[in-house]
Amino acid sequence: MNELFGTLSDGTPVHRWTLERADVRVRILSYGGIVQSVEVPDREGRPGNVVLGFADLDGYTAHPEPYFGALVGRYANRIAGGRFSLDGVTYALEPNNGPNSLHGGGRGFDKRVWDVTPVEHGVRLARVSPHGEEGFPGRLEVSATYTLDSAGALRIAYEAVTDAPTIVNLTNHSYWNLSGAGNAGGHELRIAASRFTPVDEDLIPTGVAPVEGTRFDFRAERKAGAGYDHNFVLDKGVTSAPEQVAELYDPASGRALTVATTEPGLQLYTADHLTEPFSPGDGVALETQHFPDSPNRPEYPSTVLRPGEVFRSETVYGFSVR
Repeated sequence: MNELFGTLSDGTPVHRWTLERADVRVRILSYGGIVQSVEVPDREGRPGNVVLGFADLDGYTAHPEPYFGALVGRYANRIAGGRFSLDGVTYALEPNNGPNSLHGGGRGFDKRVWDVTPVEHGVRLARVSPHGEEGFPGRLEVSATYTLDSAGALRIAYEAVTDAPTIVNLTNHSYWNLSGAGNAGGHELRIAASRFTPVDEDLIPTGVAPVEGTRFDFRAERKAGAGYDHNFVLDKGVTSAPEQVAELYDPASGRALTVATTEPGLQLYTADHLTEPFSPGDGVALETQHFPDSPNRPEYPSTVLRPGEVFRSETVYGFSVR
């Protein structure tokens, strides 16, 4: 189902698409590729929305920085100093997070209106990011296809091609609260990662370190807690098909969320800096991605995309109850 959701200040209409299958209802906006709501039943069969969002477009335009539910790019996470070099050329990006570039710059993919086409059990969002947008090189043709499978899992499949060497790192920035309200710090979390990337005071990675014996060890399920905005190095690495890497569980409602992905990294953000109308810790972001600052770290998995190549990434969010 497609309906008008609102109109931006420049007169551009924003539409909302509703997907329903297997007791799951998902609403997606053409603005920012935003996942506005995900309604799933609890252990008593009662439906509830398990992602943070707003009821109207003004809510999103008034609160852009938390990236509620958005499709993030061209480069998810941080690039140190807002600069990187590729094939001997240094590119300057817009610094929008102190000295760093975050989530594609001040007007990244999360603040663009996408073209939407219906597909079987879902929608395909597409746009062309011109050469030089937010400082990134190359004309990038990018799409994200959102579908519900027969079990009600939400699948997001990304593709991109370029006409010049560039970098690409895409993710969805939903904040999950499986209770549907209140603080999510009591959710229990498991991440299949024996390493993570420590960060400096600007949240730029300083290397790779083991989780053993640290507060970053989520290999066994435990409370998510607070104080995390870190990338986890998934044990599986880059894969051609999605593999399960994380599970989030809410003991109160019985709802469980599984995350499967082709990506090598998972950013855990416990939303400690949310402000009104939400509160710190009201959601847990699980952002599947390549690592922060990879263009400046040759030892990290590459995010370079060249002409003739196709960028592909897929993440699957599965829902169940215990």
